[in-house]
Amino acid sequence: MSSFYTATDHFVLLPALLLALFACATLLFDFWVFPESQRRKHLVWFVLMGEVFASVAYFRQHLFLSQHGGELQAFGGSLVVDQFALYFHWIFVASTVIAVIMSYKYFEVRDEHHGEYYGLILLAQCGMYFLASGNELVVLFVGLETMALTFYVLVGLLKRDQRSNEAALKYFLLGALSSGLLVYGFSLLYGMSGSTKLSEIGAAVANRDSGDTVLFLAVATILSGLLFKIAAAPFHMWAPDTYEGAPTVVTAYLAVASKAASLALLLRILLGPLASSRDVWMPILAGAALLSMTIGNIAAVTQTNTKRLLAYSSINHAGYILLGVVAGNQTGIQGVLIYTMVYVVMTLGAFLVLTVLCRDTTTGEDINDLHGLMRRSPAHAIWMLIFLLSLAGIPPTAGFIGKYFIFLSLIETGHYWLAAAAAVYVAVAIYYYFRIVKSMFVDKEETEMPALSLSLGTRVALAATGAMTLGIGIYPEPFVKFAQQTLR
Repeated sequence: MSSFYTATDHFVLLPALLLALFACATLLFDFWVFPESQRRKHLVWFVLMGEVFASVAYFRQHLFLSQHGGELQAFGGSLVVDQFALYFHWIFVASTVIAVIMSYKYFEVRDEHHGEYYGLILLAQCGMYFLASGNELVVLFVGLETMALTFYVLVGLLKRDQRSNEAALKYFLLGALSSGLLVYGFSLLYGMSGSTKLSEIGAAVANRDSGDTVLFLAVATILSGLLFKIAAAPFHMWAPDTYEGAPTVVTAYLAVASKAASLALLLRILLGPLASSRDVWMPILAGAALLSMTIGNIAAVTQTNTKRLLAYSSINHAGYILLGVVAGNQTGIQGVLIYTMVYVVMTLGAFLVLTVLCRDTTTGEDINDLHGLMRRSPAHAIWMLIFLLSLAGIPPTAGFIGKYFIFLSLIETGHYWLAAAAAVYVAVAIYYYFRIVKSMFVDKEETEMPALSLSLGTRVALAATGAMTLGIGIYPEPFVKFAQQTLR
């Protein structure tokens, strides 16, 4: 038995095992262990305990790599833990912890507190683990579908809300189509190489001419599936309806964790087995990036629903991230890693403020719900201002640092026209973000709104995301070095 499952295999797989076990235990405890009156609060602590255990496992892997270098492989190279994978694993941990903390108060107010929600969140993170550490097509696809299936359920969690049901159905149907395109592309790669391992696929692709029709078809279908997962145009159509219909906390988690995990998969594929076919996929990505920024910015200008506005904003940010991949140099990939971390922090912070606004009489989803927020709660208005400034890329916030590396990489590689277009769209983004700022600081509330109150956990999460948003912008050096170590 030891020949099939070694100590190294266990060491590499341990975080995913812990997440899966805690997810199953959460579902069981929700029914049989915790008393009814305190069940949900206990589940929050139980999930956070699971994150602590997973973090310890990640930290042990980090120490091993720091001391020995290289990478850890398991199951014949199907799973790999390197600095790249750990970078995204830490992002998943931070995203999940903040999402769980912000969920308790939100679902209590909506009277929709379901214990299975916490188990599904852990299962989604388990799928993300395989997306960041997978080194084989079957493993990557299983991880992707594990994550996707949990999000289909989470989006439709509000069973009494027609918008939530509709959003879940649309997301499921379009998600199934994108998965079909992706697995078709994977099958073509397998046909070209006779293997599902990324290293062997890379060797086979390198021997193919860049004008090969089968190679182009494989790249096109794979990119179609992956661009859907990161909500990039022209495969973005699911994002606005899904973001609007899903519970706000699910929208927040979907917007950051799912996008980061799918981006990890995209980087693994494009910079691994498809690196030699850069001439094939680079023009496709450049067009998708430009289209994402165009559609995302223009559509966001007319939105009055804050969740739909942030959905189109997410499409815009996907375009900026793709520009770093298009640049393709070390600065560009470093910029992608930094931008991903920055995007997670500032987007979670913005959604945190929206969840605080959720009350019996208001959902916090309309721009009008933010009228007079500066008068009602100056602290929340200022935090929201910081997050919006960062989303727009205004210094000295984290968003400026992310965009700085993307622009620098484009200039270094001679993509001046893409840099110019991206700069123009920054000005457009400032306009629609400042519509929210105007609502908070200038407009007066039409009706008397109840005072805002929030739990200690929400306060901590809001302070952490706000501090990171400002900290990365003011003193970016540690985070830049972290990204550089990841590339090495």
